[in-house]
Amino acid sequence: MTNPVPMTEIWRGSRPESVHLGHAVICDEKGAIVEAWGNPSEVVLPRSSAKMLQALPLITSGAAQAHGLGPEQLALSCASHDGGESHTSRVRRWLGDLELGDDAFRCGAHMPWDKAAHKRLLCSDTAPCQVHNNCSGKHAGFLTLNRHLRGGPDYVEIDHPVQKAVLEAFEELTDESSPYYGIDGCSAPNHAASLHGMARAMAWFASASETGGMVENAAVRLWQAMVAHPDLVAGEGRACTELMRACSEPVALKTGAEAFFVAILPRRKLGVALKIADGGTRGAECAVASILVRLGVLDPAHPSALKYRNAPIVNWRGMETGMIKPASALD
Repeated sequence: MTNPVPMTEIWRGSRPESVHLGHAVICDEKGAIVEAWGNPSEVVLPRSSAKMLQALPLITSGAAQAHGLGPEQLALSCASHDGGESHTSRVRRWLGDLELGDDAFRCGAHMPWDKAAHKRLLCSDTAPCQVHNNCSGKHAGFLTLNRHLRGGPDYVEIDHPVQKAVLEAFEELTDESSPYYGIDGCSAPNHAASLHGMARAMAWFASASETGGMVENAAVRLWQAMVAHPDLVAGEGRACTELMRACSEPVALKTGAEAFFVAILPRRKLGVALKIADGGTRGAECAVASILVRLGVLDPAHPSALKYRNAPIVNWRGMETGMIKPASALD
């Protein structure tokens, strides 16, 4: 990565012990850069932060309407959920409505991040299903779109009609031709864009109108679903969920693996995208919380803000030994 700047500092004693470098961009409704740190042209894989873009064809194709999807399913289609009962029960019901089973997924299985669900599987000596995958909501959306498009079962293949629709939406909203793609943890293609392109796409979501046509209406439905159901987007104790609840106005937040984060601020018609170069999640969570404070939508004294920025580091004896804080450029 070229020219990243300090974004989050880890202090121990009287000076920084570690520093997370990264890039961030804030865009307005015209796609112009309002403020930036590091290199706005840095080409990145947005990972799960791209889920709103990947979910757009689910609505614009007519699939969501044909299958009667509501805000909960739309929130799950954008989610990286914990695999808790509130998530898996809804995804299972969604699959049932499609008359499909867990084997229709192509996301793979992993143990749920939700502690209660994790413990329940361990204690019963039960293996996780694909529905426990944090991306199962996105994949339920892919399966719904696939049913509508009458595609084949391997909907994660790059040349499948589902993924062609995703790429078309991705390139249209980032206003860029994606230079390459990688395969995400859930086996779906993840398309690259510049950081500016991702911030531009988030600003487009933020400025979309319910009366602006089919595509804009779809965008509004997605961010409104996320704001209405922050618990489904991530889970209790997770940054996306806690910070969305803490903001003083509607803000849709979405994390991505390897320390990516995006934010949609509809009342201000602003979009945010950031990437921490070393992939450290704690750096990204501190940085995005600090940008939300900087933009005036998050009270720095709110408990959820304090959890991620200016947060004390405590050792095994309960002694405060340091702090996670924004670098001076963000503070």
